[in-house]
Amino acid sequence: MAPVGLPPGFRFHPTDEELVNYYLKRKINCQEIELDIIPEVDLYKCEPWELAEKSFLPSRDPEWYFFGPRDRKYPNGFRTNRATKAGYWKSTRKRQKSQLPE
Repeated sequence: MAPVGLPPGFRFHPTDEELVNYYLKRKINCQEIELDIIPEVDLYKCEPWELAEKSFLPSRDPEWYFFGPRDRKYPNGFRTNRATKAGYWKSTRKRQKSQLPE
């Protein structure tokens, strides 16, 4: 889909609750979203420097929103495949004690 034409000064700064309770719930339930401003992108097939051009809301703001599938590293595992052509996405989440292997 082509980028949406919006008036000058438009800002998209949804709260976490708005992202989950409106956009994500509607996407999951295949319901219409009034303004199609969150594109579907396979982030793990993109390099970080390519993301700005994939956003429907081009701006100098370094925060973009995307819907994307979660790719698994192993078919029966829980680890995410973070590999790209040029490298990999680094995980920034710290593991909690309950998540560490024994």
